[in-house]
Amino acid sequence: MLFPRTAPRSELTRRRVLCLTTAVAALTLSACSGSRQIAPAEGDMALGAPEGAKVTVVEYASVTCSHCAAWQEEVWPGFKARYVDTNKVRYVFREFPTAPQAVAVAGFLIARCAGERQYFQVIDQVMASQEEWRAGTPPSQSLQRIATSAGLNDQQFRACVSDRDAIAAMDERIKAGLDAGVTGTPTFFVNGVKIADSSLAALSAAIDPLLEG
Repeated sequence: MLFPRTAPRSELTRRRVLCLTTAVAALTLSACSGSRQIAPAEGDMALGAPEGAKVTVVEYASVTCSHCAAWQEEVWPGFKARYVDTNKVRYVFREFPTAPQAVAVAGFLIARCAGERQYFQVIDQVMASQEEWRAGTPPSQSLQRIATSAGLNDQQFRACVSDRDAIAAMDERIKAGLDAGVTGTPTFFVNGVKIADSSLAALSAAIDPLLEG
């Protein structure tokens, strides 16, 4: 199945990202307790085989992209079982925020602040929250709940989504995606080659010969 890609509304700059995330933080009014110190996740977030693996699959995705959420629900379980859990492939997830960009950026920053052990869990939770938003739940409410479940209190949440260093690092990741030719999400690369069809069959057709070679 070919998943259409969601195109970003415009290229993000650090100043634009800062304004967006600060706006999201300002929407959050409730306080939380029971926080703990967590080391933020940095660099590429990856699962499966270690760096230097024969095959590396890179996905550029956004937590606000409906097509990304559909891929996550419909294709990821089979892909994970076949290639990631078996350590045949190194799977790298790269952040590429799409509209509503304030929500996407804040979601990614929360995942980073949650730390490496919880990063992918938070990404899954934010993507799954898209159904709540369509039903009328404010995204800020979902993000606050997810941040709380990851151990961040209200002060940490606000600091997380307005952290200038984290925003600068995300800005560089966005620019790197644009330089790589990413124009929408989800976009997949297998050993650096862009794959137009994100179905499991198409990804397998690109991956399997490389594993056998």
